[in-house]
Amino acid sequence: MNSTTFSRAMARGGALGNERDQLKEAPAQAPERILLAHGSGGRLTQELVRNLFLPAFENPQLAALSDAAVLPELPVGSRPVLTTDAFVVDPPIFPGGDVGYLSVCGTVNDLSVAGARPLYLTWALVLEEGTEGELVRCCVEGAQRAAAEAGIAIVAGDTKVVPRGKGDRIYITTAGLGIMPPNRAVGDARIAPGDVLLVSGPVGDHGATIMACRHELSGEALRSDCAPLNGLTEALFSAGIDVHAMHDPTRGGVVTTCHEVAQRTGLRIVLRESALPVRPAVLALCEVLGLDPLAVPCEGRALIWVPEGEAERALAVLHARGDGRDAARIGRLTAASTDRAPVAIVNALGVERPLDLLSGAGLPRIC
Repeated sequence: MNSTTFSRAMARGGALGNERDQLKEAPAQAPERILLAHGSGGRLTQELVRNLFLPAFENPQLAALSDAAVLPELPVGSRPVLTTDAFVVDPPIFPGGDVGYLSVCGTVNDLSVAGARPLYLTWALVLEEGTEGELVRCCVEGAQRAAAEAGIAIVAGDTKVVPRGKGDRIYITTAGLGIMPPNRAVGDARIAPGDVLLVSGPVGDHGATIMACRHELSGEALRSDCAPLNGLTEALFSAGIDVHAMHDPTRGGVVTTCHEVAQRTGLRIVLRESALPVRPAVLALCEVLGLDPLAVPCEGRALIWVPEGEAERALAVLHARGDGRDAARIGRLTAASTDRAPVAIVNALGVERPLDLLSGAGLPRIC
């Protein structure tokens, strides 16, 4: 669906202005099955673009159908922020979302926790021959819904089809562009001893939901936390909170993210077990499967490092929002110690134990 695919396909299809007028009125439609010819650039590609992608992602940049999206000038003093990601979730549809919705949320969130305001995304599909058209339509609508929630535009993309057995239904690759407003600085270099670690909501929801689906253990209480974070992060900046750093704990969950931050900063992170928000259904599922909720991925949560003096005010800002109402203070930063683990957790009795990095494959095909 890159602008090249769009422009070549639509050029064969007649007057561009008439096509756009029709697309605005027509609902998105998908073929019954994906064929190799849907990726060939010919008639079926044109139909896929015209009937499915353009109605969902209509915006001025995409409507130009150029080989590349020409974007407006960035605000004066702002710096561009760029990220890329790939999504290979199994199953591709799950309680709380689908791989299309997740692909946009995940890219938006990478920009948001870097301190940026997300603006534009590219969205590329790799489809397996024989994939149900309804699955593709669901993922397109999920991506459109996430883009609307985040207030961003999908401005370019691409579609490729691989032979049956050479893929697994649907893979998605994205790139995201945002801006860093003037005088905003967010990053691990700003984290200091004494900083407090906050989490924007319960942990492990996404990974637990995916694993429950795979093991046919899912229930009403298990639902992915997948959601765009840019509204939440901008609320902190608008309130004047001195945010030192943020990360979204995706693959490897909270424990992996904390280890990465500890390595980059040379500091220790000590978590409080009693303060960690974990839903009972997630905890129960993790006990059945032998998982640690702290190592289970989240797709709509932010870990936020702030100075001690800003912690309560930051929590108040988060608690005032629906997507931050369960935010909690879960740990603090201390100086490194040669005889203590870089990441540890303290239980209700004050006993500290180290939290090690995952070894092995962890939870594959989770995001």
